[in-house]
Amino acid sequence: MTDPNAVSPKDRFLTVYGRKPVLEALADPELEVDKVILADTARGAGASEIQRAATDAGVTVQRASAHRVKVLAGNGKQDQGVLADVVAPRMRPLAQALADRTPPAPLLVLDGITTPANVGMILRTATAAGLGGIVVPRKGVAALDPLVVKASAGVAFRAPVLRSATALDAAEQLTDAGFAVYALGSTDATSTGTGQAQSLFDADPPARSAFVLGGETDGVDPDVAGYVASWLSIPMPGDVESLNVSAAAAVLCFDLVRRGHAG
Repeated sequence: MTDPNAVSPKDRFLTVYGRKPVLEALADPELEVDKVILADTARGAGASEIQRAATDAGVTVQRASAHRVKVLAGNGKQDQGVLADVVAPRMRPLAQALADRTPPAPLLVLDGITTPANVGMILRTATAAGLGGIVVPRKGVAALDPLVVKASAGVAFRAPVLRSATALDAAEQLTDAGFAVYALGSTDATSTGTGQAQSLFDADPPARSAFVLGGETDGVDPDVAGYVASWLSIPMPGDVESLNVSAAAAVLCFDLVRRGHAG
């Protein structure tokens, strides 16, 4: 029987794939690589270099079929027959974090953000601002892969990532845990049925708050919106309709720092 309290490997490691990212992870003394998996078809100088680097780092190399490597990497075109599981010491399930005597706060919740560059930059910004955590669902959001790691400039490995099944699952858990759930939207949020959004700078969110950031195209999912207590907008006096989601996240994060809720 599966232990319901068991932590999935996906909630403990970031998987990087491709020869260069794997070699970089093995060479970084600040990173702990759990294992390297090399396709049994990988031969030649590239495979030998990875074997040597893993040996030097004291990391186990496992052999698997090329198909298995592709499945584990989740990217059949760019894995180059090798991947590494890198320990992410601050990554854990959202449910585990909410069970703490004092749950981490404030939190960001990513909902439908599918561009790896945006996810990576949000992880970097939120970590820099000292937020309690960034909820990155396993479904509906860009996978935490080398593209995200690159966009975060490596911060993704030590970001306080909290995992949930979906953004809706996260919204439900947060509501049950007594968090005030907000969402960033345009000044006119009538399309969500919420009416006028309040300026972020006029709002007074409690310390135990979670802020949903919607996807680049569709915004916040309607089901997730059902858990949103209040919509917030970023005032833009200039003639611009909206900000990129990672830019909006930066404004939000450092406004929370200004309020003393983060950092």
